[in-house]
Amino acid sequence: MKCLVIGSGGQLGRALQQTVPDSVELTAPPESECNLTDLSHIRHWLSQVRPDLVVNAAAYTAVDAAESDAATAAQVNCDAVRNLAQATRNEGAKLVHISTDFVFDGCSNRPYLPNDAPNPVSVYGRTKLDGERAVLETAPDALIVRTAWVYSEVGRNFVHTMLRVMRERPEVRVVADQIGTPTYVRNLAAAIWPLTAKDAQGVYHFTDAGVASWYDFAVAIAEESVALGILERVPAIIPIRTADYPTPAQRPAYSVLDKSKTNLLLGDWGQHWREALRCMLRRLVND
Repeated sequence: MKCLVIGSGGQLGRALQQTVPDSVELTAPPESECNLTDLSHIRHWLSQVRPDLVVNAAAYTAVDAAESDAATAAQVNCDAVRNLAQATRNEGAKLVHISTDFVFDGCSNRPYLPNDAPNPVSVYGRTKLDGERAVLETAPDALIVRTAWVYSEVGRNFVHTMLRVMRERPEVRVVADQIGTPTYVRNLAAAIWPLTAKDAQGVYHFTDAGVASWYDFAVAIAEESVALGILERVPAIIPIRTADYPTPAQRPAYSVLDKSKTNLLLGDWGQHWREALRCMLRRLVND
């Protein structure tokens, strides 16, 4: 099977290259040559590769910046995605598009199912939902994978932010009333391959197992990093409310995703988030 990855330089794009099965011939051009918003780039690579599968790992993910730059967020997360879906359909390729827990409002008292009604509370969430709808309208056989709280050894993410702040400060204040699931991007990438092999279509959810607040996640990062020698000490980590840390974009208070549909297809897939964090930090040390 031939696969083309859009967004090869991001966290997921790199992880897809690291986890690609032997049965897949992967092409992952650099963003400078394959920009999601440049339809001529997309058409060129589709005609060059003639892929069976296209994975869109590119997105506008600056949640707060999107509040004041809605046009750019919409261009990347919706308009360009619609063009990609149409182009892949014209070439007879299957599209895998990555979406987010931010399509939900966070008012649920149980994990969100793929068919629960979305109600985004931020520009980022709205543009990602519009992108989902564009994909499903244009390419009905496409696969949409929603995920949450993604991190990896590279790029800008919560783990790296916490490691930097914990080295610089004796005390760290972290929001404790937003609940979700940290997800190691290698696990997300590794789940995408069997989902496509089984020709999954429509909306699926994937995160690591378990739930946490950002405060819980920060405590785990500190403890695991000290155990591995990445940090010298565990700083004082103070739980705070969302109201104590205002941001331009509203975040869902509860955005745990129900993976039962994914597990039904793949079996009980994925690590607990804390075990996955430990694996990621070990790779960070060894690399």
